[in-house]
Amino acid sequence: MAEKPQPVQVLYCGVCGLPAEYCEFGPDFEKCKPWLIQNAPDVYPDLLKEANAKETDKVSDQLQSTSISAGGGSSTSKPEEVKRLPGGKIKKKDKQEVIIEKVVRNKRKCITTVKGLELFGVKLSDASKKLGKKFATGASVVKGPTEKEQIDVQGDISYDIVEFITDTWHDVPEAAIFFIEDGKKVPAV
Repeated sequence: MAEKPQPVQVLYCGVCGLPAEYCEFGPDFEKCKPWLIQNAPDVYPDLLKEANAKETDKVSDQLQSTSISAGGGSSTSKPEEVKRLPGGKIKKKDKQEVIIEKVVRNKRKCITTVKGLELFGVKLSDASKKLGKKFATGASVVKGPTEKEQIDVQGDISYDIVEFITDTWHDVPEAAIFFIEDGKKVPAV
C-alpha cells in the first residue's frame, strides 16, 4: 500500500496574511519586510542583505554626525533641508506660481485649469466654489496629470480670472500668475 502524503506546512505573513512567498504581490510589501526578515529570512534573502546594508549605513551616518571639527568645538550647522529621491536625484521645491491654462475639447467647449493656488495657502475646495459662483459655471478640484490637485472650471474664463484671483486672495501677487499659450508660459501682467 502507498504511503499517504503529508500536508504541506505553509508560513503565512503576520502582517498581510498572505503566504510568505506572495507578500511581494500583496497590498503593502514595505510593511511586510520587517516581519519577513525576522520570521522568513530564507524566502527573501535579498531583504536580509538590504537590511544589513541599511544598518551599516546608519552606523556610518552616526559616526559622521558625532565627528569633532578641527577647531575642537562641536559644529552647530544644521543639516540641509534637501529631499533626496531614489537614484540620488534631489527634489526641487515648487515655485510659488499660479498657472492658468485653457484646454479646448470638442472644437467648441473649453475648460480652464488653475494650478498652484495651494502653494499660496488657498484651500482648493473653497477656491473652486468661489470660482464657480463668480463665473456661473461648474468648477471642481481634480488630480492633474502630475498627480497634483488643480481646479477645472468649465468655459473660457481666462479674460477675468487674474483680477478675480488677486482681489479674492491677497497673498497671490499678480506677478506670480502665468498663462500657458501655445505650450509657452506667458506672464499674466
